[in-house]
Amino acid sequence: MKTARRVVRLAAWMAVSQIVGVTTAMTATMTAAIALPPPDDIPEEVLRTEIITEARSPIDGKALTAAEYAALQEDLQDHPPPELDSQVQHIIFLLQIRRAIRRVAPFLLN
Repeated sequence: MKTARRVVRLAAWMAVSQIVGVTTAMTATMTAAIALPPPDDIPEEVLRTEIITEARSPIDGKALTAAEYAALQEDLQDHPPPELDSQVQHIIFLLQIRRAIRRVAPFLLN
């Protein structure tokens, strides 16, 4: 009688452990599948070797070809943009400081 109970308990324990083992294996497989990048994702190694042939204008952000960008860079080196008056630069600096203070403590500057 005691042996039969032990056999039943052992069989039940083995069934539970198999279910837990299968569940753990399934969870591990699903986690690994979730962790993979999408199939259409380009690997970083390929992106590093890719030659960039398009650029944006530093003046207005317009899309430029490589030749237009090189010509614009040469033009900017030959004729740099004029500098602002020192008072205007100082006022812009103070406004930037004021904006930073407002982000940190908006109740200070009302």
